[in-house]
Amino acid sequence: MFESLFALSHGLSIAIQPMSLLFALLGTAVGVLPGIGPALTVALLLPVTYKLDPGGSLIMFAGIYYGGMYGGSTTAILINTPGESASMATALEGNKMAKAGRGGPALATSAIGSFVAGTLATLGLAFLAPYLVDLAVQFGPEDYFALMCVAFVTVSATFGDSPVRGLTSLFIGLVLGLVGIDLLTGQARLTFGVPDLLDGIEITTLAVGLFAVGEALYVASRRHIEEEKLEPVRGSLWMTKEDWKRSWKPWLRGFAFGFPIGALPAGGAEVPTFLSYSAEKRLTKHPEEFGHGAIEGVAGPEAANNASAAGTLVPLLTLGLPTSATAAMMLAGFQQYGLNPGPLLFAERPDLVWGLIASLFIANIMLLVLNLPLVGVWVRLLAIPQPWLYAGILVFATMGTIAANPSVVELGLLTGFGVMGYLMRRYDFPIAPVVVGLILGPVAESQLRRALSISLGDPMVLLQSPISAALLAVALIALVAPFVMRGLNRFQAVED
Repeated sequence: MFESLFALSHGLSIAIQPMSLLFALLGTAVGVLPGIGPALTVALLLPVTYKLDPGGSLIMFAGIYYGGMYGGSTTAILINTPGESASMATALEGNKMAKAGRGGPALATSAIGSFVAGTLATLGLAFLAPYLVDLAVQFGPEDYFALMCVAFVTVSATFGDSPVRGLTSLFIGLVLGLVGIDLLTGQARLTFGVPDLLDGIEITTLAVGLFAVGEALYVASRRHIEEEKLEPVRGSLWMTKEDWKRSWKPWLRGFAFGFPIGALPAGGAEVPTFLSYSAEKRLTKHPEEFGHGAIEGVAGPEAANNASAAGTLVPLLTLGLPTSATAAMMLAGFQQYGLNPGPLLFAERPDLVWGLIASLFIANIMLLVLNLPLVGVWVRLLAIPQPWLYAGILVFATMGTIAANPSVVELGLLTGFGVMGYLMRRYDFPIAPVVVGLILGPVAESQLRRALSISLGDPMVLLQSPISAALLAVALIALVAPFVMRGLNRFQAVED
């Protein structure tokens, strides 16, 4: 514990340097802009930050992550349009409060709850991470391959409504990961004679295409189908004494749901936010208000939302496993600078890791400072016409990609991935597994080859290690469970 405190204090000394503070401020300010999710924002900035300082850029991405997780609640409360899927639970009661003239207290409990839970979760990250690193150091190549299998299956099953669609998206990402020169044999794979593809598919091009261009095309296609109406904030911004009394316990319970579930390899923010909402609905002393604007229904899910954001950084930093779309984007950011998150990163670049963790405390404070006084500004930003907003995103995405890699082929790939992102949204295929497959696919392949080389080609090496065998069993259960549950539900429906 004392080592963690010392490392955290050293990280704070890095995080409070003027440039680090500026990056954290920029990240949080961009992140809280309503209507643009954190994954999309990080994807847009990846090519722009290509030649910047790695530490400052990652601190900015972390600020975007925290700010974006909160920013989604602004649109959820004001116009019933969650900026992130994790803000769907917030919209249930938050928008009802806004329509009743209590948008101010709803936004306030959301911001303060995000600050409280985010700070507690960052402390949890600081003290839990070293223990996970000690465990991860003992992993062999077969254990890492098994861990990747768990990540593949759980991410595919967690994102989206259908595990088959999730696995299909993962397969697309794994195939894209095969493009380029095979490092073991030196042979070109799936390059089709195009020299630009010998180095493989750029993660930034895929991310910007799927998230930014795909989102812009999807929003444009639905512009005349769904019309958004802006709800102004009426009444006082500040919470009453009764609001404080009814909010502080949901904040703590939201943290208790968000951080542990976010830290799981199959984590994510959707599950804890809805669990928190359900718990508050059962525990409330004002059940008649649920469905009509209960403040507990905003405080709990928003706390769970930001706590899970810190939780997802636990497997990302200690094991190199992204468990959310934004975590996958941050992993792409690490790899952009030649850094591989995992146990060795804590030994090789402790200044960067602990500076990043310490910057989360600063991002939390900035989140509070930026949001409580500036609610009126965010409301006006919501009124920006969508054609202007997404036209700017398309220009920014294209220029950033060209600046990072000036190539006609790269521009063609960006367009192709953008169309693919639109079609995946149109037919409800999750996007995050594609990015995870591209990033982790080559890593899983290299670890499997190492394990087979050491065992002279014996595939049973994957079952000889207790860690590997247990992880593969978990992956198999996670793969089969959704299909079994769906079959049981259909059988129950027929019986009924």
